[in-house]
Amino acid sequence: MLAIGQTPYQKDIDMSFKIEKIHHVAYRCKDAKETVEWYKKHLNMDFILAFAEDHVPSTKAFDPYMHVFLNAGSGNVLAFFEVPNQPEMGFDPNTPNWVQHLALKVQDRDALMVAKAHLEEGGIDVIGVTNHGIFHSIYFFDPNGHRLELTYDDSASETKISMITEEMKQEMLDEWSRTKRAPTHTQFLHSEELAEAKQQVPVGE
Repeated sequence: MLAIGQTPYQKDIDMSFKIEKIHHVAYRCKDAKETVEWYKKHLNMDFILAFAEDHVPSTKAFDPYMHVFLNAGSGNVLAFFEVPNQPEMGFDPNTPNWVQHLALKVQDRDALMVAKAHLEEGGIDVIGVTNHGIFHSIYFFDPNGHRLELTYDDSASETKISMITEEMKQEMLDEWSRTKRAPTHTQFLHSEELAEAKQQVPVGE
């Protein structure tokens, strides 16, 4: 019999394990060699590992692939698959291209500005610096169409994050779940960045 407040999926489940870290993140790429060279040239990421098979180890399906791994710093690994027998890669047309992205951390604003200049000198379009209150970011796309973010933490990030309590986070989540409208609890974070945008009348209103 379930205890009060216990849902069926909680019964007799051993949750003693804990995720330690992200081992690696993998995306599809159009060309493995081009991708490795692009990340080395523009983001100074080393090519650390590769393997390839004609069959997928997990599903056993015949689907030749090249799997490459790049050093994203501090034990973090970014990986890519090239799968030439599959249809040309695409993206979800119903999801805005700013939503799905990979954020990579740099040390400080000086490092971010050096990276921004390096990317722009390489002919890459860069958005930002964008002020998120607790961190500051630039955005751009890799040759496969994946959106990337470079970011550094704001000097007052710990103080600002401490203002967002456990109760506040839960209230925000519950309110969003009910209304699908942005709660206002943490809008102080983007008050500077969005000051001008919020003066404009939203579409449909």
